[in-house]
Amino acid sequence: MALDMRQNQRLTQEAMRHYLSECKRTKGKADMVVVIFHAKVAQKSYGTEKRFFCPPPCVYLRGNAWAMRQEQMRRDGESEQSSQLCAFIGIIGNADQDVQQLDLNNEEQYCAAKTLFISDSDKRKHFMLSIKMFHGNGHDIGVFLSNRIKVISKPSKKKQSLKNTELCIASGTTVALFNRLRSQTVSTRYLHVNGDQFHASSTQWSTFTIYLLDDDESENEDFEAKDGYIHYNSTVKLVCKDTGMALPRLIIRKVDKSMASLDADDPVSQLHKCALFLKDTDHMYLCLSQEKIVPFNATPSPKEANKHMINDGACWTIISTERAEYTFYEGMGPVQAPVTPVPTVQYLNPMGSVDVAMLELKGDNFAPNLQVWFGDMEAETWYRTEQSMVCVVPDISEFQGNWSWINRGTEVPVSLVRNDGIIYATGLTFNYNLELGLRKRAALQLAASAAATLPQPAVGDLPWMHQQQLPPQQHQQHIPQFPL
Repeated sequence: MALDMRQNQRLTQEAMRHYLSECKRTKGKADMVVVIFHAKVAQKSYGTEKRFFCPPPCVYLRGNAWAMRQEQMRRDGESEQSSQLCAFIGIIGNADQDVQQLDLNNEEQYCAAKTLFISDSDKRKHFMLSIKMFHGNGHDIGVFLSNRIKVISKPSKKKQSLKNTELCIASGTTVALFNRLRSQTVSTRYLHVNGDQFHASSTQWSTFTIYLLDDDESENEDFEAKDGYIHYNSTVKLVCKDTGMALPRLIIRKVDKSMASLDADDPVSQLHKCALFLKDTDHMYLCLSQEKIVPFNATPSPKEANKHMINDGACWTIISTERAEYTFYEGMGPVQAPVTPVPTVQYLNPMGSVDVAMLELKGDNFAPNLQVWFGDMEAETWYRTEQSMVCVVPDISEFQGNWSWINRGTEVPVSLVRNDGIIYATGLTFNYNLELGLRKRAALQLAASAAATLPQPAVGDLPWMHQQQLPPQQHQQHIPQFPL
């Protein structure tokens, strides 16, 4: 049966159980996931110049269901070509610029948009990117949006202050780092983690969470991140968002004309050039050598005692990054309608009484055709607005049987399900907390918590690189000794 002849069906409990089982079996890789990475700011182009966005916006497809969907299409009579994915990326509201095609039919299911720019004729202070996806047979998957991007004219060379915090970099946020030898665009290399190794890539870039540390924080298995904005000569930690790989403690230093300043203390700002000093070494800086990441031994300036002379490979440009992620699963098989807009849930708000336990969901892109599910149980749901929905919490006996004698909580995933069988995982769970011997609903306490999805640890091959997994503020890590 061809895809366009398929009839949409409401999700069954059996289908939801199969989905939850697949999530457990594949360790959370059952869904279809679209991830868009991009910089938080973009530099404006003037006249006929084209300042391409750097790092380039990129799209990753994740999850096993992409391949399963294409296999199902071929079983339904579609050809290899008609089942292939097609995608185009462009700036919303920019009619003067052509969209760029993305090739996602590769082993990595990844593509970067290397030729996007925004001209000075566009007077907007912010804009968004859109990615339109469909199959070769014309079947529409949907339109996926980036987060908001701020337009800047050029990096400020003046000493920064915290008056314009929108351009400053806060502890706990994500950044990208890239290097341009002799300021040539073709020589751009991005700090990237591939498996368990840091390297300088010309095609892919990683996002790193930057943490502010106390200056006297030692290189041990535990550390606490501080709140606040990153200033030059602060001690920081860079941790890859996807892999958990981390660099040793660094001191971030301001760079001007191949000189790293030892006493600059102004806030680090977007697209600033910086050097990353390896703490507790004499003059060692993080540096690239072709595609390798190596330590570089800087030379003290003979004329200025407060500066180190560094080479081009140790000069990095820093920029804040954003990530937009969309997760969905076709619970009843391929559907006719686009899967977008994808609803997202920010948090769950318990409400109601001891007789009727209810839950409010706060988020975006809600619609009347969505139902809330607790595990494999559909809940009675009321649509309020695009940002609010309310549902009745299913009885604990649906999950626990003779629940009144159980002295422990039960945790179930919360999902949104569209009326044609599309499952939207929220990444949130609902906890039933019970007290021993109490009767039905008498003392039901409600709590909602985000399910942490941290990457599995991976130890770096280089002895001065290591991995870590990071719950908020308290950070566990294994640290090999750095060979001096």
